[in-house]
Amino acid sequence: MSLQALWSLFLAHPAQLANSLALFFAVAGAWLLLATRLREQRGLARLAAENELEGGAQASLLSEATLRMNRFFYRFGYSCLGLALAVSGISTRL
Repeated sequence: MSLQALWSLFLAHPAQLANSLALFFAVAGAWLLLATRLREQRGLARLAAENELEGGAQASLLSEATLRMNRFFYRFGYSCLGLALAVSGISTRL
């Protein structure tokens, strides 16, 4: 599809294109939140299994770098969802 055809599509249906962009951001943010939560649960389950095999009574916590990375991905995922909400709100005015 040529650039001119894409531009004419945007000019014909700007709200639909903005809603598509909002949907993209919402799906990307939701997937990132889900993947981060799943990775966090797997890491905790792995640590619990290792701790059980070693016979240790105390549960090890995740490393500080892992916690920082998880916090970053949670913030980025929520900001993607917020951006999707903003773009969707703006598209109602187009």
